[in-house]
Amino acid sequence: MRTNLKKILIVEDDHNFGNILKDYLTLNNYDVVLASNGKDGYEKFFTDDFDLCILDVMMPYKDGFTLAKEIREKDDNSPIIFLTAKTLKEDVLRGFKTGADDYLTKPFDSEVLLAKIKAILKRNSLIEIPEVEEFLFEIGEFEFNSKLRLLSYKSNDPVKLSPKESQLLRLLILYKNDLLTRNIALSKIWRDQSYFTSRSMDVYIAKLRKLLERDQNIEILNVHGEGFRLTVN
Repeated sequence: MRTNLKKILIVEDDHNFGNILKDYLTLNNYDVVLASNGKDGYEKFFTDDFDLCILDVMMPYKDGFTLAKEIREKDDNSPIIFLTAKTLKEDVLRGFKTGADDYLTKPFDSEVLLAKIKAILKRNSLIEIPEVEEFLFEIGEFEFNSKLRLLSYKSNDPVKLSPKESQLLRLLILYKNDLLTRNIALSKIWRDQSYFTSRSMDVYIAKLRKLLERDQNIEILNVHGEGFRLTVN
């Protein structure tokens, strides 16, 4: 039975550390489920509803990056925090490319983790960008329905965008041929302007570029230090 408490899935192969973390979050009024490895975490995630996932990176059977990718293939909204002993920039970037919302390097202060959880859950619970009257857009050879999150090319079968992909594309279209600043996009979609959410937005920009590349007249340009400009020739 679903309680009123926010439900968190912890996937951690260090049994002692996992239980300490579970007890700490439980004391702070979260409903916590602990999985001992990536395979166990996968099974638990898809048999229950979670408000947030905390994934260790290095685990047997299935590492945290792989698990996060599989979660993102089914669910684009559940926030993910990575826990890792790795501090390499490449690993941090890989984490965000798989859809992570934040990243903590072990050892870490449990109060910092708690603060991050609260901030992410608060941000995630905020109402999404309200639709203006206009929700059907033509952009080059593409048609975009922002209510249904459908993007189609030359009347071909449409592609279903994730919520954030749809919100970001809609903002770019509303600012077409003009500058969409990072601050505006981060505030309206992520409700946050930190370095980590900025890196996450870059991943979504890359995804949109890939989706729009079939029309060579469409470009999403980087405006260094400022933001992005969607241009249609």
